[in-house]
Amino acid sequence: MLNVTGLAVHYGAIQALRGISFKVSRGEIITLIGSNGAGKTTTLHSISNIIRKTSGGVVFDGQDISSLAPDRIVASGLVQVPEGRRIFANLSVRDNLEMGAYTRRDRGIRSDREMVYEIFPRLRERQKQTAGTLSGGEQQMLAMGRALMARPKLLLLDEPSMGLAPILVDEIFSVIKRINGEGTTILLVEQNAFKALGIAHRGYILETGEVIKSGAAGDLIKDDVVKTAYLGG
Repeated sequence: MLNVTGLAVHYGAIQALRGISFKVSRGEIITLIGSNGAGKTTTLHSISNIIRKTSGGVVFDGQDISSLAPDRIVASGLVQVPEGRRIFANLSVRDNLEMGAYTRRDRGIRSDREMVYEIFPRLRERQKQTAGTLSGGEQQMLAMGRALMARPKLLLLDEPSMGLAPILVDEIFSVIKRINGEGTTILLVEQNAFKALGIAHRGYILETGEVIKSGAAGDLIKDDVVKTAYLGG
């Protein structure tokens, strides 16, 4: 479904990505793991064309999207949930969800909103509430729900557990598994490597802008180097 080849990105004289290549097959959960500054978020932003690539290509669902505008990438079915949620704080919960469907012109928006409320019942309870007054966990649910309103084929999740209490982390990861089980392919960036590898099919380890290791999630979670560097030994 997604084929990233030779992706390179510079911030001025600093090279953030050094020819990253990886694939995501339909139906998979793939996780990108690495420490702060490894290039995980830059990779997602490059795929979504939020930042300019120095070189490399991105093919999604058979289409080269390397030079497409971000809104057209969303319309093609590749949707990102950004780090830090980035909700519209002054809008209501319901209006935030409506914004997630801004590229759509079909008549299924209402039913999809009901689907989001079924996945995240707290959003239904707070649908008239100003989004900026939600808790951190509720804001993460809203960011994910907003992305689902775009009917993604591939969902890019950037640090969904950041700043959340452990019980909410469990809830968010349970929802990620459910979304995947219902047919949405997922590319997950997550610092909680143990949680990420626990639900992923495959993983890629990033270090200073390069892929240094990849494999089945079950193999990576047993790898001595991965355990020492990312799983607390």
